[in-house]
Amino acid sequence: MSTQFDPDIHAKRLNSEVDAMQGILQRLNQSMQRDQLVQSTTDDIRNFLQVDRVVLYYFYNQWEGQVTFESLSDRIFSIYGSTGPDQCFNDEYAALYLEGRVRAIEDIETEPIEACHRDFLRHLKVRANLVVPILTDKGLWGLLAAHHCQGSNTWSEADIKRMQEGALLLASAPSIRSD
Repeated sequence: MSTQFDPDIHAKRLNSEVDAMQGILQRLNQSMQRDQLVQSTTDDIRNFLQVDRVVLYYFYNQWEGQVTFESLSDRIFSIYGSTGPDQCFNDEYAALYLEGRVRAIEDIETEPIEACHRDFLRHLKVRANLVVPILTDKGLWGLLAAHHCQGSNTWSEADIKRMQEGALLLASAPSIRSD
């Protein structure tokens, strides 16, 4: 039994490795573009609203997610990596956000909200909360939330509109749409 010599074997192997590397670099570039877009969007919103924190809460599984980006007025307000209380966010709440619900809470201490929601927000040091959905063709991708931690806050129509515009910008980004 003889083995056939293939003079192009090294070139084929090299082309395959180059193709694999190009794929990795393309995904890395898309990820970096997405990260830059999310960070600039959350920074812009935080500056406009003059709040302590704006976060992106990404759903990686059916109503399970975590804070994957944040813009802070001070590092003491960081909740990066925080996950939500599973018993609080359920199909009922998801359905409301899938319909485009905007939730503006001026003061968590006086707003009629579920006890688990209030406890969760207290744990995160939130006093006022504004949340809009990030909706893609695939459904509820995540939530964009603005937090005022040092006191209550009355959310204006302009505040809500800016948050909705930010969520729409993020939802239309190719790297998020295809996620």
